[in-house]
Amino acid sequence: MKEYKNQDAIVLFSGGQDSTTCLYWAKREFRNVQALCFTYGQRHLQEVENARRLAEMADIEFNHLDTTVISQLAPNSLTDKDLLMDKEKPDKSYPNTFVPGRNLLFLTFAATIAYAKGIRHIVTGVSEADYSGYPDCRDTFIKSANATLNLAMDKQFVIHTPLMWRTKKEIWSLANELGIFELVKNETLTCYNGIQAKGCGECPACIIRNKGLKEFLSEIEEVK
Repeated sequence: MKEYKNQDAIVLFSGGQDSTTCLYWAKREFRNVQALCFTYGQRHLQEVENARRLAEMADIEFNHLDTTVISQLAPNSLTDKDLLMDKEKPDKSYPNTFVPGRNLLFLTFAATIAYAKGIRHIVTGVSEADYSGYPDCRDTFIKSANATLNLAMDKQFVIHTPLMWRTKKEIWSLANELGIFELVKNETLTCYNGIQAKGCGECPACIIRNKGLKEFLSEIEEVK
C-alpha cells in the first residue's frame, strides 16, 4: 500500500466491528482521521451514540449527518420495525436487511464533505468476502462509485476498502493486529437490534460476527 502518512482521511463510521477496525486501520495509515456517522432511520439510535463514544475514545473528530430520507425511499427491515428480518439470503434476491442506495448515498455525502474539507481519502468497511449478499458491498461497485465521484466533483478521491477481501475471521485477526481486539469485542455495536458487544445472537449481523469470532478464537487455540 502507498504511504499516506502526510494525508487525511474520512472514515464512514457506525461504531460496529467493521467500521471500528477501519477507523484504527486509518489511524495507522493516515496523518489525521475524521469519523462520519449517519442517521438514516435505522432501528435504533444506540448505534450513533456508541459511534460517538468510540470516536471520542479514539481521539477522533466525530461528524454526524442526518440522512433519514433514506428510510422513506424503499422498504427494508433495517428501517421498518414491522418487517421481520431475513436471517439468510433468499434464493435469487437480496435479504430484506438490504437498504437500497444506502452505500452509494453515504459515499456521495462523504465525498461532498471531503471536498469541502480538502480531503481526498475515504475509508469504508464494506466486504465482498463475507457479507450478506448486498450488491453495494462489491468491489466493482466501489470502483464504479469512485470513478463517478471523481468525475462528478473533478477531484481525485481514493476510496479505501481494507476489509474488502477479508472474511469476518480475518477482520477479527486485523483487529488483533491493530491492538484493539478487546475493544472491538466488548465496545462495538454490530447488532441490528441495538445490543452492544456479542449482541442478540439472532440477527444476521450477530450471526456473522459471532461465527467469525468463534473461528478466529479456534485458530488462536490451534496455534497455541
